[in-house]
Amino acid sequence: MATKITRDVLEGYLHCKTKAHLKLAGQQGSKADYEEFLAAARAEVRQMAIGKILARHSEGEIARDADETEVRLKTGKGYVWVFSSIEEVVYMYRPTREGDFLRPLLEDFHGVLISDFYAAYDAIDCPQQKCLIHLMRDMNQDLLANPYDEELKSLTGPFGALLRETVTTIDQHGLRRRFLKKHDKAVADFFRFVASRSFQSEVAEALRMRLLKYREKLFAFIEYDGVSWNNNLAEHAIKRFACYRKGTVGSLQEAGLIDYLTLLSICQTCRMRGISFLRFMLSRQTDIDAFARTRRIGSRPKFETYPLGFMPTRLAGLEKLRERGRLFNYEP
Repeated sequence: MATKITRDVLEGYLHCKTKAHLKLAGQQGSKADYEEFLAAARAEVRQMAIGKILARHSEGEIARDADETEVRLKTGKGYVWVFSSIEEVVYMYRPTREGDFLRPLLEDFHGVLISDFYAAYDAIDCPQQKCLIHLMRDMNQDLLANPYDEELKSLTGPFGALLRETVTTIDQHGLRRRFLKKHDKAVADFFRFVASRSFQSEVAEALRMRLLKYREKLFAFIEYDGVSWNNNLAEHAIKRFACYRKGTVGSLQEAGLIDYLTLLSICQTCRMRGISFLRFMLSRQTDIDAFARTRRIGSRPKFETYPLGFMPTRLAGLEKLRERGRLFNYEP
């Protein structure tokens, strides 16, 4: 479905600009020349659209979720990174899992970054909230592997009770600082307890050190409005790509994947805003914000010209009918 939209819809999306450029360039136009230019134009407008999405990273967003996943290519492997908020999703391809690109990408972002415990995120200079679902999963795995470790239970028990109380408040009042601030004292008491203890158990001591290391990033959400205690937005966005990855293992090439991720970013952003992706592409706009305000489909030009031998997909069916005498100038 994504490939069909890429080839057919973007042709109409870029139609006026492409024909004008060919005319100004004085090209008589072979089919190969036209398709080569069209491919370049597609990339240009898609980058314009995704560029506007990326620009909003530094425009006062409250929170931004981040995650990454591995993808197997035709030769080697790479990683797809996703950044998501309640209104936008951006997918990016990187050849490695190194997070050096994160700092320049998010240097102007002053909201709260919500992520898992991958070390690359720690280098970003902004308030952060670690996903507590990831932490609970790790705690559960430690408890399953060490069911008789009482020192470990003395940490996980109070943490679980504190988190349950906090989530109960969220269920009742939402992610609002006004109601969450009542848990400030309980959070401070918990970390004082953790700092005052030392354990003989290696697993319990490792967990204690981990809690102290991330103490400023585990309950940061209670200090803000609209900041979640998990990165489910990014996890959900990753699943969208995972569905595509499942059927393309070992067959993707880097250029094609980057092209697909650009379209997926625009598609998912439209979906998050309740906008029709198809209608946005047909509108020939590159600004999703502007389209969301108008939601109008631009009309096609009255006169359209094509290079010799080229037939757009949307007219190919009509041409076949004409050749068979079933349409236009029909003579029995």
